[in-house]
Amino acid sequence: MLAACSSGGRREAPPPRAGSAHADAANAVLFRAIALVGTPYRYGGNTPQGGFDCSGLVGYVFRDAAGVELPRSSRQIAQLGGRTLGRNRLQAGDLVFFAAGREVSHVGIYVGEQRFVHAPNSGGTVRLDSLNGAWWREHFVYGKRVLD
Repeated sequence: MLAACSSGGRREAPPPRAGSAHADAANAVLFRAIALVGTPYRYGGNTPQGGFDCSGLVGYVFRDAAGVELPRSSRQIAQLGGRTLGRNRLQAGDLVFFAAGREVSHVGIYVGEQRFVHAPNSGGTVRLDSLNGAWWREHFVYGKRVLD
């Protein structure tokens, strides 16, 4: 399901406070990520014109929308400082991490209502998926807030 891209209940976390710097940055990330849905997947890709892999998408969105530079691989992004979160504490703009084995191998951007934007696999496109999907629920590791 994931090609080459390095739990709680249903209760929703409250949205960021309106007017806060976090809310402004999170909204910019949210809207930029959603605008890229449908962009082709490309291993090593990190631009809308050239396509995206998972970490390329996350890096592009955070740099373009919030001025935040992130490392290039999902594993390196996961190792950043920042608050680690369970599913029930996620807010729009948080990163969500998944592992098919022992180490993080996939990253996406949480957009609210248990949904996230990501670049999942070769031959596919950037898309919106649910954390409640069987594969995603089983392989979710944690979320991380990098916009504090």
